[in-house]
Amino acid sequence: MTARIDHLVTSGTFSLDGGTWDVDNNVWIVGDDDEALVIDAAHDADAILEALGDRTLRAIICTHAHNDHIDAAPALAARTGALIHLHPDDLPLWKQTHPGTPPDRELADGQVLTIAGVDLTVLHTPGHAPGGVCLHAPALETVFTGDTLFQGGPGATGRSFSDFPTLVGSIRDRLLSLPPHTVVRTGHGDPTTIGDEAPHLEEWIKRGH
Repeated sequence: MTARIDHLVTSGTFSLDGGTWDVDNNVWIVGDDDEALVIDAAHDADAILEALGDRTLRAIICTHAHNDHIDAAPALAARTGALIHLHPDDLPLWKQTHPGTPPDRELADGQVLTIAGVDLTVLHTPGHAPGGVCLHAPALETVFTGDTLFQGGPGATGRSFSDFPTLVGSIRDRLLSLPPHTVVRTGHGDPTTIGDEAPHLEEWIKRGH
């Protein structure tokens, strides 16, 4: 069967450094009619389970460990048996939300995850968070960027564990080298493409200094 990308939006809150904000998050499901993986189990395990239907959930992939991207991960794992994958550099953030429930597997730069015959390569892209990752799926002509890259610019870097020069370096070195037609599927908001975002890099650099 041909792999596909399913999408749902869940709503909740993002909390860090003593503040809390209402947010809508993109949840991405990659797979076919039999099996799938979830990228960023945000807010609502019931909604994610409904979107999965009777497919077997093979893995829960966290692009980073801000609470709004991981708050539903343990509940989803408990109900499906799927393992939670996180880059180890984001464990300090993870523990702020789930101190008693560690993730099951570590993500590593260059690691390849395969679902429904499609390979997703892990790209370590720190800056928004130390353990931020993107997932590049060439066969689907897409990259899942979490909060590393959005339509119109990079992710936020004004809070703990973030750094703007590091983030811009990650985007420049790891993402802008991808084919221009690659669809960027983000953690919040609308998709974009690598080609649409590449011309703005110098503007981002100037804006950040």
